[in-house]
Amino acid sequence: MPAYRRFRDVIRIGPVQVATSYDGRGRDKHTAACTAPDCDFSVEYLKRSAAELAARTHRCKA
Repeated sequence: MPAYRRFRDVIRIGPVQVATSYDGRGRDKHTAACTAPDCDFSVEYLKRSAAELAARTHRCKA
């Protein structure tokens, strides 16, 4: 069963969205995910700045 996550502080950097959510233990997790078709890029970090850096440096293969 997939986890239900409620995202907050969502921003868009190019085709990548960066958002903050809580994990199952109540800690903040920061996610960067590409919204381009056929691009499977998504990562989770403990720091927001790391997720934003990943979004800025991401290059789609598609």
